[in-house]
Amino acid sequence: MSSEMVDSGFVSSEEQIIALLGEIQDWQINHGSLLKNVKSQSEHSVYSYPVGVSVYPSPFPQSEFRRAMEIQLIYNELYTAIASNEDWLYHVTKEMVSSHPLANALWVIHRQTKAAGAAQEISAAIFRSDYMLHMSNNPSSSNDCIEPTLKQVEFNTFSCAGASHSKRVADMHRYMTRTGAYDLETATGQHNPNALSLPSNDNIDSLASFLASAHAAYGSPKNDTAKRTALLYIVQPYNFNIADERPIEYALWNRDPPVPTYRLNWGDDILQHTSLTDTQELLFHPPGLPVRDPMEISVVYMRAGYEGHEYDDIGQQARLRLEMSSAIKCPSILSHIATFKKVQQALIAPGELERFLTPEKAAVIRKTFVMQYPLDKTTEGLFARQIVHDGDCSNYILKPSLEGGGNNIYDRIPEFLESTPTAAWPSYIMMERIQPPKSRNVLMGPSGVEEGPVVSELGIYGACLWKQTNQQSEMLHNSYAGWSFKTKHAHIDEMSVVKGYGCFDTPCLQ
Repeated sequence: MSSEMVDSGFVSSEEQIIALLGEIQDWQINHGSLLKNVKSQSEHSVYSYPVGVSVYPSPFPQSEFRRAMEIQLIYNELYTAIASNEDWLYHVTKEMVSSHPLANALWVIHRQTKAAGAAQEISAAIFRSDYMLHMSNNPSSSNDCIEPTLKQVEFNTFSCAGASHSKRVADMHRYMTRTGAYDLETATGQHNPNALSLPSNDNIDSLASFLASAHAAYGSPKNDTAKRTALLYIVQPYNFNIADERPIEYALWNRDPPVPTYRLNWGDDILQHTSLTDTQELLFHPPGLPVRDPMEISVVYMRAGYEGHEYDDIGQQARLRLEMSSAIKCPSILSHIATFKKVQQALIAPGELERFLTPEKAAVIRKTFVMQYPLDKTTEGLFARQIVHDGDCSNYILKPSLEGGGNNIYDRIPEFLESTPTAAWPSYIMMERIQPPKSRNVLMGPSGVEEGPVVSELGIYGACLWKQTNQQSEMLHNSYAGWSFKTKHAHIDEMSVVKGYGCFDTPCLQ
């Protein structure tokens, strides 16, 4: 235990911090706030390790937290409209197809599905919009502000993870608050967190309830060989993040009546254990279960299939079978394509938001944007290329259209692009750096326990169900579905918790 941490002001003695860390460890073990070590297990045992967490809740303005919740419904409306406009979506992403394997695979699968005829008009999606607070240091900037304001980091439409972990950590901080474990007021003069300042988080139940609604929207089995319908989770093999995925599955089974929910690994398992009927129902033949009759899949919930290497021949066949089926997809393949950073960047241009939203709603959304540039041959793209040529990219981040964290380029943008074929540049965007305010906290993660300056990121979940006809969408369900909150040391660029960059946290609303 370092003396720096003991003398930081959060605690007055090493004995106190050791007791506090012990309480957190016990909570994590008892509540499944863990990651599975898939490389160290046998038939009779499995090893796991705690997910990274903050020891204390981190401050966040209540007004911006509430605003993020309120505008999620507008963001849901925006992205369902985008996913319903194939022409616009292709126009925005077409330059990626030749150099981006995932974009190419998704568009090929979509065209094959479209040629076969749409088997399902209803789509489902679980979104997550991520924000940081921004404080401008440039008096002439359009983002200039006295108080920190909400700025969007990215919008996620596929495999939006972290909900269960966020719920567990929020419950942990609320429990620690009730027991009187925190004494920030005495130690530092800060206000102690209380039940009112730490928001509850019901995202597990919210997401399960939404998936149950999608399941109900599908209705009863259409095929005579199926006696019941079920929801199918598509997951990655050797899955270390089961403590984030499984709680939603368990919540679906615990409903009254339960929603039957099963898992299949991405790839060959899909081809082996599912089949398409002549009328495109997706039948599931459960491996290892004493079930004679197949089940008809109502909803396919994707938690795998977001990385380019997953789309070998088998991966493409598996995704094509899912897409061609009459099951409701969460998300649809066009919704998946909408997660690319190129889409987020394209919405910056004047008039683009108004294609999908009323001017009033577009104005609300635009306030959350920071400047973003393409790296193509448009006027904006040539401007960005000139910034790269000049060599001063310290105020920008280079983002590829990849998911999972750890992919962004920061201070070495010119060197990176110099080593990248020019034809691949349009797959990247250059985004203005958000300048978040710093606070102090103690973070407890894979690298140990360390106190210091930190910055936080708020994620808001949204859930929506819509019916699409002729590139128009009719919203059937639109809801806010909880939040995630992540904190990292201020000197670290990336935020992914499961990759060890940050920690799950709870906002202490002020």
